[in-house]
Formats: sequence, C-alpha cells, structure tokens
Amino acid sequence: MKSSLRAKRMARNHRRMQSTSKLNLVSLMDIFTILVFFLMVNSGDVEVLQSDKDILLPESVAEQRPDQTLLIKISESDVIVQGRAIASVADILASDDNAIKTLDTELKYLAERKPLLTDLEKEKGRAVTIMGDKNIPYKLLKRVMATCAQADYRDISLAVNALPKMDEQRFIDANSAQTSVEGS
Repeated sequence: MKSSLRAKRMARNHRRMQSTSKLNLVSLMDIFTILVFFLMVNSGDVEVLQSDKDILLPESVAEQRPDQTLLIKISESDVIVQGRAIASVADILASDDNAIKTLDTELKYLAERKPLLTDLEKEKGRAVTIMGDKNIPYKLLKRVMATCAQADYRDISLAVNALPKMDEQRFIDANSAQTSVEGS
C-alpha cells in the first residue's frame, strides 16, 4: 500500500528522533589546541622563587626578572644554602670575623661541583641570589655578601617582592608627600 506524504514525513522524523546524536569533536579539538598554545606561551612569564614562611622579603619596583642561580636564604635564625642550614645567625653576629667560614666552605664545595665557567662567569663571577628577611641586620647581609665575593660568587642578586609598576609622576608625588610629612 502506498503511504501518504504525511505518513512518510512522520516515519522519517520518528527514525531521526530514535537515533543517538553525534558530538562534533573537530571544533572541540580546535578549542583545546588553542588553549594549550595559550597556556604554553603565558606560562613562562612568572618567575617564582621557593618562598619561605619565615622570610618576609622587602618590596621593590624592579622590573628585571631573577635568573635560576644558587639560592642563599637568610631567616631570622639560620643561613640556608640550597635548602641546607649552614650557620646560625646568632653565631655569625657574635663572631668578629668578616667572612662566614661555613658558608665559604659550602660555596667552594658547590663551585667545585661545577668547575667549568662561562665567559660571563669568568668576567662577573658566579651568580648567587640572596633571599633575606627584610628585618635582618645590615651587618649580617654585608658578611654574607663579603663571603660570597670571597668564594668568587660576585654576581649577587637580592630577592624582593615585586610591587605593581607606578608611573613616574605618581612615584614623584608619593616621595614628595612622604618628604613633606617627615619635614613637618
């Protein structure tokens, strides 16, 4: 028997509604590919040093990013090189010697493990980053830096918390306001 156009249309719609829908993966793959490239490009912008809850870093508006170098942490109680406690701050401050012997020994040991120097390291010295609490005495920081220089770690960087960039006029206004308050 011949079916009517309406019956054919209803049968066609009934078959279409019973079949499972298909997911178009091509556009989904395009989105994930773009997302992966975006994350790869933007992942290298931030340089984060391993923070320590005992060390409160000073703040700075410096724009230069730190390099991956030997890390010396100075907390209120210890001097730590690459995660290993080297000396006590109280012992260092009690000593009259300008250099810290245990730190000097450790730095020379680490230098022996990497004996080949690049041309830049021959000119400037080996690189080191000092991560010191903002409340440590200057005398202690000076001794640590002198010991580093004595062990041929002369390219010294100080770790700081980066502040958001201030435009030049706001920086000048902030400094003049602070000066006028101190002068009053």
